[in-house]
Amino acid sequence: MNEIDLSLYLVTDNSDNVEKFLNTIEEGIKGGVSVVQIREKTAETLDFYNLALKVKEITAKYNVPLIINDRVDVALAIDADGVHVGQSDMPCDVTRKLIGNDKILGVSAATIEEAKKAEKDGADYIGTGAVFPTATKDDAPSITKQDLKDVVESINIPVVAIGGITLENAHELTDTGIAGLSVVSAIMSSENPKKSSEELLKIFNR
Repeated sequence: MNEIDLSLYLVTDNSDNVEKFLNTIEEGIKGGVSVVQIREKTAETLDFYNLALKVKEITAKYNVPLIINDRVDVALAIDADGVHVGQSDMPCDVTRKLIGNDKILGVSAATIEEAKKAEKDGADYIGTGAVFPTATKDDAPSITKQDLKDVVESINIPVVAIGGITLENAHELTDTGIAGLSVVSAIMSSENPKKSSEELLKIFNR
């Protein structure tokens, strides 16, 4: 299994202003972001590829793993550190075959069954949510804190919580056994991404 520090897992949102987008990611990493996942649901392949290369320059500089959401082709093309797939994306076992054993593979799972299947099929970690209401992914199934604990206890690979996590509610998840917090808006929409990252990490490590 690929060891990975998941404590503060940043998922990006759309990159309308590329300069600001890249700056936010870099500031987040300076504040303690330990993994970056690029999620570009509507981007054309070439745009996604070019953006991913720019992000990779930053993540490589700070030795932070870069994960590509959904697009195995883009991940392989830029030699990213890994891929994250959802339940309606390429199946986990097929993705593992395509990317090989050295790359990180994450899977979104909202139930114990989905989590166990992902573990069996070669996932390195699970993303579970939405733990709070979220505006960035309106189709995300919502789960209770107990559901989250149950998923964590049902598998031997780490779990990150995702969905609507903010500085105000992150403390509610610290006793669930998760390996990290996965956030979008809490950092990407922050006036001070570095400070927000530091604060989130502080809450998680408490």
